[in-house]
Amino acid sequence: MKEDSLLRVEKTGYVTWLILNRPGQRNTMTMEFFREITRLFEEFGADADVRAVVIRAEGKCFTAGLDLVAAQELLGDGSAVYRDWLRRKIVELQASMTAIEKCRKPVIAAIHGYCIGGGVDLTSACDIRLASKDAVFSIRETRIGIIADIGTLQRVPHIIGQGWFRELALTGRDFTAGEALQMGYITRLCEDKESLFEETRKLAEEIAGLPPLAVQGVKEVANYSRDHGIHQGLDYVAQKNAAVVPNEDMLEAVAAFLEKRRPEFKGR
Repeated sequence: MKEDSLLRVEKTGYVTWLILNRPGQRNTMTMEFFREITRLFEEFGADADVRAVVIRAEGKCFTAGLDLVAAQELLGDGSAVYRDWLRRKIVELQASMTAIEKCRKPVIAAIHGYCIGGGVDLTSACDIRLASKDAVFSIRETRIGIIADIGTLQRVPHIIGQGWFRELALTGRDFTAGEALQMGYITRLCEDKESLFEETRKLAEEIAGLPPLAVQGVKEVANYSRDHGIHQGLDYVAQKNAAVVPNEDMLEAVAAFLEKRRPEFKGR
């Protein structure tokens, strides 16, 4: 991938870093950005050497959200043909965020500076969110006269609950990293960008060091149970475990424990 790409990919061991790479434009999101997100997460899901993905950003902030200049192509003539086209375009953009959520590999967001509008769509599709103290979030769409439409209104309530969510979505106000920690949107609050990236690296490597089939199965079962309820979730996890037990990584975990050594999991 070219160095001047909107998104840059770096791999360290079993951890893949997806880096928002448009710092001069505050990492704002273009139509190409959304297409690339879809493509890359399909690749990550299929790559056995990817066991955890971290999304972080270059520059002073995570993202200021949708590139409003690039988004002018979404404004049409109000005709029926245009409105049908717009509906299909919104569905296409939604698919990019869903690609993050449906990726079998755990996805961690490392957030610093502003995380506005589309940034909340993106990070709410991740499994875990960490932030530095300077992070500022906003479901900003309300303030510019539109309805957030690519995932925030569907995902954020499951993370922080209806009370906090409705206040933030209806007001469109900024909320701090401290508030995000209080309401459970993020799980860890770091002093600065450098410590954020280091803390995220350690967490990603911890997850990547575990049996991949078990980790990926947990994500799939958690998403399924959220969307279908407790009892269907119980049936689903019974089926999942029946499909993977026993496996080589289970035997390796037991052997490593008995031999007092570090296990080496292979995802088999």
